[in-house]
Formats: sequence, C-alpha cells, structure tokens
Amino acid sequence: MEDSIQEKIKRKELKVAPIMTVLLIGGFIGLFSETALNMTMNDLIKEFAISASTAQWLTTGYLLVLGIIIPVSGLLIKRVPTRNLFITSMSFSIVGVLIAAVSPSFTILLTGRIIQAIGTGLLVPLLFHTVLILFPPWKRGTAMGLVGLVMMFAPAIGPISAGLIIDYFNWHMIFWMIAPILVFALLFGIIYLPNLSAVQKQKIDVLSIILSTIGFGGIVFGFSYAGESEGWSSPIVIVAFVTGLTALVIYGFRQLSIEEPMLHLEVFKHPMFTLGIIITLFANLIIFSSNILLPLFMQAGLGLSASKAGLLLLPGGIFNGIMSMVSGRIFDRYGPRGLVIGGFAMSTVAALFFATISSTTSFYLIIIFFMLLMMSMSMVTTPSQTNGINSLQLNRYPDGTAIVNSAIQTSGAIGTAIGITILNTSQNTFLRNISDPITAAHQAEAVISGVQNAFLFATVISILGFICSLFIKRVKVYNG
Repeated sequence: MEDSIQEKIKRKELKVAPIMTVLLIGGFIGLFSETALNMTMNDLIKEFAISASTAQWLTTGYLLVLGIIIPVSGLLIKRVPTRNLFITSMSFSIVGVLIAAVSPSFTILLTGRIIQAIGTGLLVPLLFHTVLILFPPWKRGTAMGLVGLVMMFAPAIGPISAGLIIDYFNWHMIFWMIAPILVFALLFGIIYLPNLSAVQKQKIDVLSIILSTIGFGGIVFGFSYAGESEGWSSPIVIVAFVTGLTALVIYGFRQLSIEEPMLHLEVFKHPMFTLGIIITLFANLIIFSSNILLPLFMQAGLGLSASKAGLLLLPGGIFNGIMSMVSGRIFDRYGPRGLVIGGFAMSTVAALFFATISSTTSFYLIIIFFMLLMMSMSMVTTPSQTNGINSLQLNRYPDGTAIVNSAIQTSGAIGTAIGITILNTSQNTFLRNISDPITAAHQAEAVISGVQNAFLFATVISILGFICSLFIKRVKVYNG
C-alpha cells in the first residue's frame, strides 16, 4: 500500500499539501481547545455558580475522553476508511463546539466539550498515521516536525488567545470563532482527502474495548483528580488507580492471548520503539509539569495577571513549535541520537535553573530558560517518536501511533498531578514552619518554594531521560 501511495504522489494523483493542511487544521483546533478554557475558569465559576473543582472538569473531562478514545484509535484506523474516520471526527468536533457555543448551563457546556474531545481523540492518531503513509522514511522527520508544531504550539497559545477574546467578547465567542474553521476543514477534507490505507476486517473484541476504556480512563482520571482536588489519599483516587491498573493488566494479557487483538503489543519487542515510548513519557512529564508550574509561579508567586503570565511564556511555546520542524529536518539527515542526548542535557540545565528561581529572578531569564526548556523538548519528542515508529512493520503503524498518543496523554496527566502534588506538599511544609502563614508575602514565598521543589523532580526526570538517550540509535526502516 505504501508503494502505491508513493506512486500516486509521483504521478500527482495524490495531493499531499491539501491532505496535510486539513488534518493539521483539525488537529490544531482540537489541541487548542484542550487549554483554551483555562483562562475562562473564573468567569465560568461566577456565571454558573460552581466551585473551582467542578469547573476544572471542563479540562479534566476533555483529557479523560482523549485518554479513552486514543487507545481504541488503532483499531478504528484499521477498520474504518480514512475519509469516513476523518468526516466522523470532524463532525463530532463541530457538533461539540456548537453545543458549547450556545450552552446556557455548565452541564451542557461540559457535554459539548466531551463530544468535541471524541473528535480530537479520533483525529490526532489519524494525523500521525497519515504522515507515516504519505511520507517515505527519509522525509518523515520533517513531516512529524509539522505535527509536533501543532501539538505543542496549539496548547501554548490556547490560554493567551482565549484571554484576549474574553477581554473583548465573552467565553462563548471562543467556540463561535473556531466553528467556521472546523467547517472549512471538513469541507476541504471531503474534497481532497482519499482513503489512504486498506481496510482490514478485523474482529472487534468488545471485552478489550471495555477493559481499555476502564484501564486508561481510570489512570487518567486518577492522576487528574489527584492533581486537582483531593490528593493521593482520596478514596476516589485510590479506587480509580486500582481499577485502572487491574483493567490494564487484564487488557494486556488478553491482547497477548487472543487471535485478533485490539492493539498488537508485540510492537514492544522492537527495542527502539520501547525506548522511544520511555523517552516520550519522560519528556511529557517535564513539559506538562512545567506548563502548570510556571504560570502558577508567575501568578501566585509574583502576582502577575494571567494574560501577562501567558505572554511571558508564549515565546517558549512558539519556539518549541519552530524547533519541532527544525529537529525533524535534522533527524531526517543525521538520525535521533545527537538530538535526543543534546535535548536532555539542555533540559537538565533549564530545570536546574527553575529549581533556583525566586521573586527577584529576572523576567528575561525566565523567558530565555523557558525557551531553552521548550527547545530541548522539541529535540527529544519528534525524533524519538519517529525513530521508534520507523522500526515497526507497515501494518503495525496504527498500533504504534495509538500507543505513542496514549503515552502522551497519560504522561501529561501524570506530570500535571505530580507537579501539583509536590507544589502543594512543599507549600504546606513551608507555611507550617513560619509564625504568620496567612500573609500574602508568606503565601507567595510558599508557592515559590513549591515550584522550586517541583522542578527538582523535573531535573531528576531529565537526568533519567539523558541516561536513556545514550542507548538510542537510528533504526533500519522495516518495509515489510
């Protein structure tokens, strides 16, 4: 199938640019929406008279649905024609956005977010898979760099863009502004997107789907809930972890024992794929924990407004997106080793810097080292993921992309939860050891202390990633 696709591209029967455009637009809007409501939480709390923990479900629910849908995406990519899966994903996204745009209550708004997340959960793995089908191995790094740009840049500009929108309009306008973009992408895709891979009539194992849903959903929910409200000792968190882990263990044994598994776990027999997943986990622990800790440091520790904090961190997100494309080109030419080793070395330096920040640290230094941190992560993620998937057989690409995206979502929830837990624990310890803990100055110092300790954790993760990176090597692409 790959040979026929490449022949069609050579004969100009298949237009790569329009196909990638519609998928990148859809993926960008989906991941933009993942963080866009972060700046609206205070407005939503007041308008709907809800608590902060309830409002946070607009983000937690979105991540939870992604964590459930993405592991199933490998099966869907095999069974459903590309066009049909794209149209379905975009339809879910558009319906969800329109429901959210007109929502008069929190319940309806949350429903719209969940429906939109189903669309994003279907589209992002399809985007990864399409890159692997359309581009030969020696061009995949560059193409995956474009995907990396979308996956990093979209969540980075979501909060600041939403903040600017609500300054002039209201939160409803966020959804009204992205709805026509999604409609355009859908229509454009109907015109240009063909079926790219042969449909496999694989048997659907209902029990595997149920176990996957409970397993990945339980893990993502447990980490998200622990980070946002009750902490690790909450009975809800403990039950979610135990249930999720038990379901995943049973799910794993079932995939290895049935004739037609939902997800072929034998891909982990390829050392560079397994190493790529481990490195992806480490990198996303650093990225997601940093993205939650630095805004808190600037707002609660330094007293900056949300919009100003977002503007200060925006260059890091932009730089990360740009460097994803650059890293992809370097990977195509030289392989992953130098990029990944150098990336973790740089992230260790940046994390150590943030472990020492204080209320007197220059804003310029914060911007520079955050850019360094984001650049280092772009040097790690795209090359390690592309190298790992390149080691798989063609018919295992859907399984590989599903596992990679599941690792991203799961590690994102873990990184956020651990970062917040360390922050809260350090804050409480700091405040217990001073005589007047309720003053604003001491509260700010407690936040700064928590951020410093959380970045020590990020430093340790970065060092572990550096050690793992010493074993990475360029794979010989499997064409079977």
